[in-house]
Amino acid sequence: MPSLSQLPDGIKQKKFLKALEKVGFRISTKGGNGSHCKAIWTNEKSVTIQYDLRKDMLYVILKEIKVISGVDWDEIKKHL
Repeated sequence: MPSLSQLPDGIKQKKFLKALEKVGFRISTKGGNGSHCKAIWTNEKSVTIQYDLRKDMLYVILKEIKVISGVDWDEIKKHL
């Protein structure tokens, strides 16, 4: 898991969601609230992705993704 200083700041939600799709997540805009989306893994567990992906929020989201799917930041970063 990268530290906060190693994470980029200001990733666009759309770009991040496309990267998650490439590693195997399904994206649902109906499950989120407002501009939030849900990234759903094959076992039907999901992570809510906020529109504003600040470093601190991205860190929390990446930890949840790792627990749910086993996909790490290096794998996601390849598709950004």
